[in-house]
Amino acid sequence: MKSDFSKKTVHIPRETKEWNEIQEWALLSSICDGIFDCPHSTPKITSIGPLVVRSQDIRTGIFKKHLAAHVSDETYLLRIARATPQYGDLFYSREGTYFGIAAEVPQNTKVCLGQRMVLIRPQKNHNHIFIKYWLNSPIMVNYVASFRDGTVAERLNMPTIRALPIPVFSRHKQDSIASILGSLDDKIDLNRRTNETLEAMARAMFRNWFVDFGPTRAKMAGEAPYLAPELWELFPDRLDDEGKPEEWETSTFDHCITILTGGTPKTSVPSYWNGNIPWFSVVDAPTESDVYVLDTTKKITQDGLNNSAASILPENTVIISARGTVGKLALTSGDMTMNQSCYGIRGSNGYGQYFILQALKNILNELKNNTHGSVFDTITRETFSTISTTLPSLRLAQHYENMVSKYFKRILVNCEESRTLSGLRDLLLPKLMSGEISIRDAEKMVEDVT
Repeated sequence: MKSDFSKKTVHIPRETKEWNEIQEWALLSSICDGIFDCPHSTPKITSIGPLVVRSQDIRTGIFKKHLAAHVSDETYLLRIARATPQYGDLFYSREGTYFGIAAEVPQNTKVCLGQRMVLIRPQKNHNHIFIKYWLNSPIMVNYVASFRDGTVAERLNMPTIRALPIPVFSRHKQDSIASILGSLDDKIDLNRRTNETLEAMARAMFRNWFVDFGPTRAKMAGEAPYLAPELWELFPDRLDDEGKPEEWETSTFDHCITILTGGTPKTSVPSYWNGNIPWFSVVDAPTESDVYVLDTTKKITQDGLNNSAASILPENTVIISARGTVGKLALTSGDMTMNQSCYGIRGSNGYGQYFILQALKNILNELKNNTHGSVFDTITRETFSTISTTLPSLRLAQHYENMVSKYFKRILVNCEESRTLSGLRDLLLPKLMSGEISIRDAEKMVEDVT
């Protein structure tokens, strides 16, 4: 079947060799049984019930069910009036920070569309996973960038989505490409789940030692030590009248940190931008389990750095978003800078970065509840001085730092490996489609790295 898509009739923002070598195309709408927009009302969120997918839930190309919000059964029924999401469908984000991203609808999942979301239902003779990879490919990221029609929020309209170009291949080739790229994604997902476990272990240890005061309470109850003797003896034997371990200090949070600020070079000066210095904004925040920010969407030059309030943050600086989207956390994987809507947090008086990261997570809700601003929620420098925290002995905090450092080093290695695998996936997709790399050679490449 000849497609109804012609490269002459569609604006292509950036020609690529692989794009030009694809012989047959179709409009997305012509290979789908339906493309359904979401209801435009805001769903009321509940604590339990069916899931509702929002753009932030698919930011990585995977629907993170454990992070999704819930709606009532009544709201769910209203929001599936046009179509009920089912396995074989794709979610697609059409507006906001994370627009133009596709993700599979998981099996056996009761879910409806949130705001800014579209449901794509490919025909059965098309592999929906292949279509997902194509829609998320760098080629399509560049393609959809020129169709933004939003003035405040980035947005793709429905006619543009229906007219997205899809390469036409045999079902066998679609299945083979999806399988190869899926093997890489399986390894990336394994790294993600490993990081979740490692981060949870570091968080649980912090909470047991410094929030619930587990070792001190165990001593008071006459329980047997569950830590090494030299570590066990560092915990006080009892709680004081304030309910904290004796001799531990109650202090405002700013007592144990140094706050660093960021800045934005003038966007009207081209020589300040597109350099090699990573410049962090909230869109670059990693998932909670991945912890580290490895790269940033935008980069600045040395001139941009010298002529703005931006400054270099050392490796392992904790970044917290402080305006608008408040409370996103990240550790820097190397030297980088950031915009003025964030703070860089360094431990002071001997407290280490992993201790500070977990301490920030522990007080995050308090920080959010103490925001200011008439238009945007904002954490100010003074906000950190309004939050009280319990500080253990420096020696004990340093023991924690040393014990969890191996977890975070492993998390960083996994993040870097996943970035490499993601790059290989994005490299292979156009080359497999153009025939530059054979299916067999690609399978061998993937075997070598997974």
